Amino acid sequence: MVKYVINTTAKKSKINKDIYGHFSEHLGRCIYEGLYVGEDSAIPNTNGMRNDVVKALKEIKIPVLRWPGGCFADEYHWMDGIGPKESRKRMINTHWGGVVEDNSFGTHEFMELCRQLECDAYINGNVGSGTVREMSEWVEYLTFDGVSPMAELRKENGHEESWDVEYFGVGNESWGCGGNMTPEYYGDQYRNYQTYVRDYKPGKRIKKIACGANVDDYEWTEGILKTCFRHSLPFQHGFMDGLSLHYYTHPEGWEIKGSATDFDEKVWYKTLNKSLYMETLINRHGAIMDKYDPEKNIAMIIDEWGTWFTCEPGTNPGFLYQQNTMRDALVAGINLNIFNKHSDRVRMANIAQMVNVLQAVILTEGEKMVLTPTYHVFNMYKHHQDATLLDSFIETKQIGLEEEYMVPNLNESVSIDEEGTVHITLSNLSLEESYTIDTTILDKKVTSLKGEILMNDMKAMNTFENPETVQVKEFTDMDITETGIQIRIPACSVVHIEVR
Repeated sequence: MVKYVINTTAKKSKINKDIYGHFSEHLGRCIYEGLYVGEDSAIPNTNGMRNDVVKALKEIKIPVLRWPGGCFADEYHWMDGIGPKESRKRMINTHWGGVVEDNSFGTHEFMELCRQLECDAYINGNVGSGTVREMSEWVEYLTFDGVSPMAELRKENGHEESWDVEYFGVGNESWGCGGNMTPEYYGDQYRNYQTYVRDYKPGKRIKKIACGANVDDYEWTEGILKTCFRHSLPFQHGFMDGLSLHYYTHPEGWEIKGSATDFDEKVWYKTLNKSLYMETLINRHGAIMDKYDPEKNIAMIIDEWGTWFTCEPGTNPGFLYQQNTMRDALVAGINLNIFNKHSDRVRMANIAQMVNVLQAVILTEGEKMVLTPTYHVFNMYKHHQDATLLDSFIETKQIGLEEEYMVPNLNESVSIDEEGTVHITLSNLSLEESYTIDTTILDKKVTSLKGEILMNDMKAMNTFENPETVQVKEFTDMDITETGIQIRIPACSVVHIEVR
């Protein structure tokens, strides 16, 4: 019997809804064919956006969407993507597949997508190959309602009123594809560029996000913060509202990565072990941030995370298209639980990527659309958005097949919403064992339970031929007890329980 304690009186940090954010880059078939098919497409659309995809994304309550990259952001010049589509510049997408980018999806189209999704916009600006003026004018074009050249240009292009932009990223991966900079050089560049990301709307601040580290590059985090906090006033907290972090799970290393669908039990545990490394990264980068920002004014923004496997055979290797199995579902459950547990510092995360790229929640092929196992995890976890984290502890044991890649058998997080409903999300990482969990819920008399579960074979996936192999089902294998509830969780599963 596993012991599990949930303390409803120990309310912790708010779980920012933006932890459940997404990322869309001009990469492969994420935007073109995935999100955007154009107004003249035979595929049902509204202003060029696929109706089926938008409907599915609204169901999981997408809170924020990052665009246009990624590496693409630092070669993207926003004026190429405005005005009549027939006169927009055509260019080579040098980062992703060497294909022609016709810029038919640009600023107006992205903001229209956000409108349809009813989500906030997170725009990533170009530091690597752009200019301060270019970035400043983009913000003016987007958000200024007064008399100015950029506001007038926006109106000429058919949008009278300005938009709201919640987040603005100043550069992307500036340590690599965004310019191969040193932390000190980027820190100085960031200070300069962010100065001209103006707040044009009274009472409406654009939250500025600095480019943070790749994986465990703690020198980058230290260097950025030291540079940005130098000669700045305390209330400015380094001129930033957020500092990003990128970490992908690839079991066989950066060069090989491994197959998305052909793996054994050893690789299963190896993948989950590497995914759990996210918590170590949050703790260690967070400790550096605490030195400069002990009050946690600066959010940790994990705006690229997820599995990165070798692309599917027969597809363009620059398109990063991969299938999605129950293994991806467990990776999603693990990471979202970790983000919830660290929501005092982690206040946005963006899975990479939304459609047809890496750990996508949706796959498309022509008119067909498939919801992946990862999609279903996001749908189960959406109840945590803007709820309050509760203190919780579960007994675990180490499981696995190789000493180096052992994992705890269970992974969880718990929140309470404004109505007092408790939401438990629980993952069983074991491929063989089910567990009976004796759950004590302090200071709450349980009157009703409602549960849902995602479970299947470790390699199970949804395909265009069989789109409903992995589905969320009702979970009833639980009982109310004198002190809380008893849960019997099967192997290889993700569970969401609503406790009233």
